[in-house]
Amino acid sequence: MRVSVERRLVLVVGAVVFVDTTFYAVIAPLLPGLAHQLHLSKLSAGVLTASYAAGVLAGSLPGGIAVARIGPRATVLAGLSMLAGSTIAFALVHGVVGLDAARFVEGLGGACSWAGGLAMIVTETPPERRGAVMGATVAAAVGGSLFGPAIGALATAVGRLPAFSVIVVAALALLVATTRLPTHRLQSAQGLRHLLAALRGRPIWVGVWLVTVPAVASGVITVLAPLRLHRFGAGAAVIAATFLVAAAAEGIVAPATGRLSDRHGRIAVLRLGLAATAVLLLCFELPGGSLPLAALVVGLVASIGIFWAPAMAMLSDEAEAEGLDQGLAAALINLAWAVGQIVGSGAGGAVAKAGGDLLPTAVAAVLCVATLAALGAPYRWRSSV
Repeated sequence: MRVSVERRLVLVVGAVVFVDTTFYAVIAPLLPGLAHQLHLSKLSAGVLTASYAAGVLAGSLPGGIAVARIGPRATVLAGLSMLAGSTIAFALVHGVVGLDAARFVEGLGGACSWAGGLAMIVTETPPERRGAVMGATVAAAVGGSLFGPAIGALATAVGRLPAFSVIVVAALALLVATTRLPTHRLQSAQGLRHLLAALRGRPIWVGVWLVTVPAVASGVITVLAPLRLHRFGAGAAVIAATFLVAAAAEGIVAPATGRLSDRHGRIAVLRLGLAATAVLLLCFELPGGSLPLAALVVGLVASIGIFWAPAMAMLSDEAEAEGLDQGLAAALINLAWAVGQIVGSGAGGAVAKAGGDLLPTAVAAVLCVATLAALGAPYRWRSSV
């Protein structure tokens, strides 16, 4: 019975995060055209990209508390409702403020969907399979990242409303599917006080940081790569194809590294991700044409994909050891990801505008190297070695 429930939850939650990430990822091929039409600077483009992450940031703690108080299923339903509404808004509005607002609301919905979805599947999964299940969920989200640029490229050809209707229909169908999920988990009634108490322990903070670092790197690349590819003459189709291949590579890497972390420990796999990402970030400015740059972007996205499953599973492991509700653990995952994305895309865009692309990518690489060095320091890990 447990296996059947687990598989059903993973399928539905995977579909939810797939659709949510699709809308997040549509921005890559749209960004150069929107930047031209709306006269956006790199900073403004970074703000538009980061608006989704800002919504996730604002919704992280409320979403996690909602999971603990009203249950994960109701929280996912709220997230899907916000997804449908914000997608319609993004298709219809034409001003930059309205576009920023639509992505912000979608981020709020994403925080609720991810918090509720992760809480459902983690509570049905034993710790020794948690990395694999997290990897499968991340792979579903990556599938959305893969599908999103294709929808974005289609929107540049036929218009946003016809292209984005697919996302709206999928969100409405998932509303129905979610109401039928067999969730037997009781609400814990935990809140902010319990979360703050759990954060007194170092392992929780390390887990949060290990989600933040790849989010910073991802945010930097999400903003700078499409604009740099465009400067080399790449059109929306080439940019979409680059992110399509990159997402496919990440979708292969994420579940594989999740399984590896179950067998060999979270930290060992995370060290590999830190080393690979640091090297590739330092090479970002070396390619002199669109094709070499596209290949580098694919490698970078794949190396970032090494982090997600072991880092998320590690945070869930430590939350369980602290007696923290998994909805609040998912809130920390959302919070860490959102902060990283905002710093990477927003601050990365601003720094690139002032001093070129080298500085933000180098800073992200230094973060990886410093974290790699810190993970080598002696420490007694409860569940992550």
